[in-house]
Amino acid sequence: MGSLALFCRLALASLSGQARYPASALMLTAGQFLVTGIEAISVWALFHRFGDVQGWRIGEVAVFYGLVNCMFAIADALGRGFDVLGTQFLRTGAFDRLLLRPRPVWLQLMGHDVRFSRLGRLLQGLAVLWFGTVHAGIAWTAESAALAVFAVAGGVALFLGILVLQGALSFWTVESLEVANVLTYGGVEAGQYPLALYAQWFRRLLTFAVPLACVAYYPVLPILGKADPLGAPAWVGWVSPLAGFAFLAAASLFWRLGMRRYASTGS
Repeated sequence: MGSLALFCRLALASLSGQARYPASALMLTAGQFLVTGIEAISVWALFHRFGDVQGWRIGEVAVFYGLVNCMFAIADALGRGFDVLGTQFLRTGAFDRLLLRPRPVWLQLMGHDVRFSRLGRLLQGLAVLWFGTVHAGIAWTAESAALAVFAVAGGVALFLGILVLQGALSFWTVESLEVANVLTYGGVEAGQYPLALYAQWFRRLLTFAVPLACVAYYPVLPILGKADPLGAPAWVGWVSPLAGFAFLAAASLFWRLGMRRYASTGS
């Protein structure tokens, strides 16, 4: 409870600092909404031109799109500290201050820079999810809603794990590697479409290496009431989001390895 209270205080401090410039905060939020909205329009244009893609309709793909963007928006808001670890903490020596405080370093980083602007992507994802619900004819039940929440939680854990890996790599490189952006933003792009559309090697990559399919594809199939064209049984979608938490646990182990390697700047 003490750690949770500390995180809330840090997050509120970050948000209150942004609230001192309300016009800027609102414009950044609106910008996030509009920029990600352009991506949604491009998906709509694709299906408006071709009608469907290998049997998948616009409403079904919109559900994938909406859930994945909600996952990433929440994870991006919570994991900003890991993204700037190399430039704002390690290179300047400010990381030593985090080590001196009697609280977990990862918790301090999570509350370091909680961005209000990420609400723009979250709202856009919810809007597209509503669009998909209407056009796919989804009748939400308690079970399907619980599965959607479980999938989002697993997706947040997965994307947060990727950001933790990015931060851990900074102990060796002191720079945020672009490969992390391939996994985060590239993962969002890949997760917006059904896994069955991709080549076999890419499906395996998204299932076993970076288990985006486990939090985005398989859980959505029961929500849509659709059988998997790849032949996976229906129960897979009810347990597959656990892979996101497993990925975060593995990233945490790598984070500890990086922490052991850290040597102070001496400044």
